[in-house]
Amino acid sequence: MIDIKLLRENPKKIEDAALAKGVKIDFDRILELDKKVRALTQEMEEISSKKNEASKQIPKASDTDRDKIIKEMKSIDADADAIKEKLTPLADELDVLMYQIPNPALADVRVAADESENEVIKTVGEKPKLAFKVRDHMELGEMLGIIDTERAAKATAARFTYLKGDGVLLQFALLQFALETVQKYGFTPVIPPNMVNAKAMRAMGYLEHGGHDEIYYLPKDNMYLVGTAEQSIGPMHMDETFAESDLPVRYAGYSACFRREAGSYGKDTKGILRVHQFDKVEMFSFVKPEESNKEHEMILGIEEELMQGLNIPYQVIKMVTGDLGLPAARKYDIEAWVPSQEKYRETHSTSTCTDFQARRLNTRYKGEGKPEFVHTLNGTAFAMGRTIIAILENNQNEDGSVNIPEILQKYMGGRKKIEVK
Repeated sequence: MIDIKLLRENPKKIEDAALAKGVKIDFDRILELDKKVRALTQEMEEISSKKNEASKQIPKASDTDRDKIIKEMKSIDADADAIKEKLTPLADELDVLMYQIPNPALADVRVAADESENEVIKTVGEKPKLAFKVRDHMELGEMLGIIDTERAAKATAARFTYLKGDGVLLQFALLQFALETVQKYGFTPVIPPNMVNAKAMRAMGYLEHGGHDEIYYLPKDNMYLVGTAEQSIGPMHMDETFAESDLPVRYAGYSACFRREAGSYGKDTKGILRVHQFDKVEMFSFVKPEESNKEHEMILGIEEELMQGLNIPYQVIKMVTGDLGLPAARKYDIEAWVPSQEKYRETHSTSTCTDFQARRLNTRYKGEGKPEFVHTLNGTAFAMGRTIIAILENNQNEDGSVNIPEILQKYMGGRKKIEVK
């Protein structure tokens, strides 16, 4: 949520920022509601003050005066009820509209309509020179006996998989590598809940503008399955105030992630690139506002360190305004080279959400002055399925075996290769 003072002071700026993200909102209605809500709220405060003054007079009053005061207080209560009846629906409507306003992009983010305008800011690593017919990750996974989507479809539906044998060992090797790396930077490992309540999910900024359709919802419990550990780590400190000396607070959450992939019908139907369930290590930071830009670059640097450790070719993308989503003020993606597709595919992202989520979560910090909202940031350490795809395809051999990245070998008993079954 944005600070409504910014909207009052410069509505055109906030409207332009929303349009830059492709979001149209009736800002005139918001300002009209804000004016009415403030006026009615002031009336409520004045009535409350009158009632308090009247109640103070009761102990000192005579019996006759006491009856008059009590009668006056009943009249005050009736006035308050009438104002509340007007105020409540207006305040509720204002709340809904305020939650629709996206976080404005930072000044260094280019204004453009969609992902086709995103900018490649860095390319790292040499693409493998494979002097044989390249196999895709699905063919390799079946030959190695580690990926089984056919049986998963029998048990569940399309876009699920069984990861087996050496595939599981590879995933847990990635987990160990990720946790060892992020802990060097002060991230505390966390296994968070895989479900959050409606208040928490709304606070994180993932329900508006069609976001609800992308998330698995359990109506009987009014709970959501998380699409990323960010959605359950952020609310850890909801309605809390950090001491300034405690910041930054950094977590690395390992969780299952669930996504409907509602808008991806017909895309990446084969294999495990786009699935309904996968596991991920996600970094999440609470920082002081003046530290958030530095923190964002640090998280991106960690993501690059992890990719370079695996020796996977990749490129870094800076997203334009139209590809940011509701909470992000700036976002980078990392895309790994996928030989079978002869293109780069997303494996990582990192976003700064400035104070947008913190306002919704009511998460602050206090130094010498009054409490202020923290800034929140998130970033992928490893999305397991997509990272395994990149490892399999970039390290494949002609016979279908796959070389294990050197940095992971110590977690897999010193083995150097996954052999065909």
